Amino acid sequence: MKKQELEKVAGNGLINRRHLLGLGLGGAGMAVANTVLGQDLQIPDWSKAPGANASAYGSRSPHAENMMRMAGNPNPIYPGGGASRSPLQHLQGTITPNALHFERHHAGIPDIDPAQHKLVINGLVRQPLVFSYEDLLRYPMVSKIYFLECSGNSGAVLRQRDPDPNGTAQSLHGLVSCAEWTGIPLSTLLDEAGVLPEANWVAAVGADAASMGRSVPIGKAMDDSMVALFQNGEPVMPGQGYPMRLFNPGWEGNTSVKWLTQLKLTNESPHFRDETSKYTDTLPDRSSLKFTFPMGTKSLITSPSGQMSLNQRGIYRVTGIAWSGSGSIRRVEVSADGGRTWADALIDSHQSEKSLTRFSIPWEWDGGDAVLQSRATDSLGNVQPTRDSIIAEKGLITTYHNHCIQSWGVNSAGEVRNVYA
Repeated sequence: MKKQELEKVAGNGLINRRHLLGLGLGGAGMAVANTVLGQDLQIPDWSKAPGANASAYGSRSPHAENMMRMAGNPNPIYPGGGASRSPLQHLQGTITPNALHFERHHAGIPDIDPAQHKLVINGLVRQPLVFSYEDLLRYPMVSKIYFLECSGNSGAVLRQRDPDPNGTAQSLHGLVSCAEWTGIPLSTLLDEAGVLPEANWVAAVGADAASMGRSVPIGKAMDDSMVALFQNGEPVMPGQGYPMRLFNPGWEGNTSVKWLTQLKLTNESPHFRDETSKYTDTLPDRSSLKFTFPMGTKSLITSPSGQMSLNQRGIYRVTGIAWSGSGSIRRVEVSADGGRTWADALIDSHQSEKSLTRFSIPWEWDGGDAVLQSRATDSLGNVQPTRDSIIAEKGLITTYHNHCIQSWGVNSAGEVRNVYA
């Protein structure tokens, strides 16, 4: 395709998949291979030295050391509190490896012996029950792929009136991950206990030093909540609640109580500390919204993204993730001009409910300034809002549940930075 023709199809800098295939890039690798085969290449003979032996538990290549979570420094006035953020800009696909899944703790990670751990179901039930870990392993289980997101994720984009030019996909949005969760539907255990008609809430409590507690409406508990025992096929890791955690798909991560030890059926919410002093949305008039559980429709371009660089003009693969706490992702649009014009991205993965979806689109960078954005639409028709519309609706006091469009500015030097647009 000639350069003039390319400019015609590029429009605002976006090119659809059909146009990319028309560029003849599919044969580029073959052309290079044919060229180098005629040269005297020095190919290492790996067979001369035996490699490492098999290990009891696998480890990644030392050449992939950039795949690290970002953990905050210990806070002396908040022992055990903190978070580890997933390296979204380096990940592909939709499943987050267990060791890179984000974590959020309120009193550190307890060391729990599963043989000594109990789960109690009591309160407004016909028959209180006590389960050991071994008891739960005998129950039929289901496996579902779900995202998990902290309600404080992306809050920095609202806290800072001026954009942080050094912000990355990880530092700004790394409190979201996705995994295959395996466990027992909570409804199975509640049915066995016999929920009384007057029960409206399930009060879930963890075994950490903070005794983290959250209230879950009975409707959610009987719908898709589960007691998760496994994550991506192995027992949930200690930082994810070993030996068991509550999991509420699509809802703010704090409701998925880790190190689960009690489920008490109540008529009214107990109003735990962490659903009054925190995890509420304070509005400009100083009133506060409580129990704003579902996470909004959201997307994020992970590459190119903050602190990355474009080394030369040409075609780049713009890729990212999208998700919704209310359904599945049906459409992702991408803009290269700060939202003035949009083009549909290609959906590269499954489009399951309450899970991450991978999208991509080719983009030709001509060496000029650009602002990359993505905008998701879910199966209920919810469209990801702009930052300005979030501020107009909720103000700047609360930073929870921020699902606004992220803007990445590209300058003429190819530097990618966090911007507000």
